[in-house]
Amino acid sequence: MTTVIALGGNALMRPGERGTAAEQRANLRTTCEALRPLIDDGDVVVTHGNGPQVGNELVRQERAADEVPPLPLYLAVAQTQAEIGALVESELAAVAVRPVVCLLTHVRVDEDDPAFERPTKPVGPFYAEEQARKLESERGWVVVHDAGRGWRRVVPSPEPLEIVELEAVRTLLAAGTIAVACGGGGIPVSSRNGRLLGIDAVIDKDRASSLLAVALGAERLVILTDVDAVSRGWGTPSQEELRELDVQAAVALLPELADGSMRPKLEASVAFVESTGHEVLITSASSLAEALSARAGTRLKP
Repeated sequence: MTTVIALGGNALMRPGERGTAAEQRANLRTTCEALRPLIDDGDVVVTHGNGPQVGNELVRQERAADEVPPLPLYLAVAQTQAEIGALVESELAAVAVRPVVCLLTHVRVDEDDPAFERPTKPVGPFYAEEQARKLESERGWVVVHDAGRGWRRVVPSPEPLEIVELEAVRTLLAAGTIAVACGGGGIPVSSRNGRLLGIDAVIDKDRASSLLAVALGAERLVILTDVDAVSRGWGTPSQEELRELDVQAAVALLPELADGSMRPKLEASVAFVESTGHEVLITSASSLAEALSARAGTRLKP
């Protein structure tokens, strides 16, 4: 069995943390321990988000712009892909009995994707509304309220079309290696005259993970996030965790889910199930063991 595991931001940074290397490594240690049942069950590819990290990197670059030239957003994605990949690789290697390799991954997008006209992907830390509005005015950011947790900057998030290093991922799996790929959704690029051209955007990591899983012929996609399951009526007195969904029920639920939170996870899950006929499991790392036994999490089935 081939499993693609998509790690959410909670695997690295928890609410109230500053995101130091020590904090991220400690959080990953816990997450990687929780992955043991999946690591021992066939070929594994691990993907991860980078929203807080790429946002922090952009802040660093802005504040240091008088000293060194700032880099474009796509290179900030590349930097955080390597940064997080190094941490994932070191912690995952401690619990796996086989090699772990981080592969810098480019993902092709369409330069004319309408997402460039409507930024939706949250990056960086959460802000109070007053501070967010000030940053919006001073820096030209687009800020939105994110899932009841505060205000965040949003950037374009185009649809992923192709995993450029797909064959390299297959080669790693064939050699018995756990691959860490498509970090932060991948480095967004387009193709011109046989060259890859970086595009300033952040691809949603769950959509890229679904695309990768389909291309690999994976039998299972596991999306780990900061909640135990998909819920109907999130944040209301009638909130209800959903243990099982079919595609039709999942599509019907999409309109009530937040753009920058659970909706892309469920959309990515629907795409995988429709393409492969296999299941997706959405849960938290802390509930993964129970979810694998159908006692927690949300399973999306054909």
